[in-house]
Amino acid sequence: MNAARAALRARSADGTLTRRDRLVILATCCLSLFIVGLDVSAVNVALPSISSDLGATPAQLQWVLDAYALVIASLLIFGGSLGDRLGRKRIFQVGLVTFGVASVLCSLAPTPEVLIGARMLQAVGGAMLNPVALSIVTNVFVDPRERAQAIGLWGTAFGMSLAFGPVVGGALVSGIGWEAIFWLNVPVCLLALGLTMRFVPESRAEHARRADPVGQVLILTLLATLTFAIIEGRPQGWTSPGVLTCFAVSAGAFVAMIAYESRREEPLLDPRFFRSAPFSSSVACAVIAFAATGGFLFLNTLYLQEVREMSPLHAGLMTLPMAAASVVCAPIAGRLVGDRGARTPMVIGGVGMVAGALMLTGLGNDTSLVYVGGAYLVFGLGFGFLNAPITNGAVSGMPRTQAGLASAMASTGRQVGTALGVAVFGAVAFAGIDGSVADGLAAAARPVWLIMALCGATVLVLAFVSTGAWARGTAARTRERIESTSGTWVP
Repeated sequence: MNAARAALRARSADGTLTRRDRLVILATCCLSLFIVGLDVSAVNVALPSISSDLGATPAQLQWVLDAYALVIASLLIFGGSLGDRLGRKRIFQVGLVTFGVASVLCSLAPTPEVLIGARMLQAVGGAMLNPVALSIVTNVFVDPRERAQAIGLWGTAFGMSLAFGPVVGGALVSGIGWEAIFWLNVPVCLLALGLTMRFVPESRAEHARRADPVGQVLILTLLATLTFAIIEGRPQGWTSPGVLTCFAVSAGAFVAMIAYESRREEPLLDPRFFRSAPFSSSVACAVIAFAATGGFLFLNTLYLQEVREMSPLHAGLMTLPMAAASVVCAPIAGRLVGDRGARTPMVIGGVGMVAGALMLTGLGNDTSLVYVGGAYLVFGLGFGFLNAPITNGAVSGMPRTQAGLASAMASTGRQVGTALGVAVFGAVAFAGIDGSVADGLAAAARPVWLIMALCGATVLVLAFVSTGAWARGTAARTRERIESTSGTWVP
């Protein structure tokens, strides 16, 4: 309490924030992002326990993960623009309360359907936290170099939450039960709420975008129907009327969204940003990298617990090499981005993903655990180097007054990738299993690892496409085009 008051008194007479204030605000935003990411990866470890306790089917287990990622992906842009319009501090606080209440409901869920519904409500709160936190950081750190480093740390928090989620989740599930994963969010939300009330200044865009309910419905329809078709395609049949209808509706929603948003003066999803190759590449890289990571966590959790018959705690501990690599590499990547640009960390990340995925093709029912840990280590190295360039590439050069929108579009790419990774890679693996998961998963997952290697190769291509002279030219032209109409640009 005394430290908080002293920090508040340390602000200068003109109201500018001291370095101590900015660091506390950064820590608060990172804390909120950590729990949002933790509920993606930690729940993976709890899936077998949830299946046993609630009687969930494989498809329902996918929905426990994807309902969360899908709703966040659909509402992130709306959450960012809402913070720009109504006040970032206010929306951030509402998000913390919503996330905490929904976490309690998740822990009390008596059936898979109720759990999935509570996860969707939890994601509504998460959609208010993720983009608004980044826009707060972007507006608090005004120096370009400091901002790049702060954004790198912000991205590190999300990477750490994904990496350490299985360890934390495994310990909680083994020691208490799967419900404890959601109980953990409550004190964290309360702490972040208190810090926000004391330290975070209110801010909003000078000219926030108008509400776009049509665009919001089209985005939600596109992602929901596509994910449903992919997850339910195997159990219902790929040619069943329901699955084919969902694919058709998804395609129609995509075409309608592009046509509608292109004509709107202030669209929810601004197509102009995608004329910048660095921005487009950062979003594409986010989708690819997080699709691979989401699929990796989902399938390896099942592999360790179902095939290798490990406890949740031991399965979580097996992912420590990935967590350690991500923690060590993420801040290094942030410094590299600030000092040398995005190409080097993207290249290292792409190589790590390719090598780790190729190593995973060698997994069998009795593969040496040393080899398994080595594959996780290499994959984690690749993932750890990608978060910082993804985040910085998305917001660098974007107007500060629209920071919520720009960061939300990048964060949407992460969540879309996670949802599609669980859906697509899970569908590919389950399609090759004739009997039980324990007997057939190792062999059935080999095509998945090859697809993940291709994802890493694509990241390598994007590393060069997005950082060359041509890419810089597209960014400059996009900057001039938007600067001539609205917004104040940051170098």
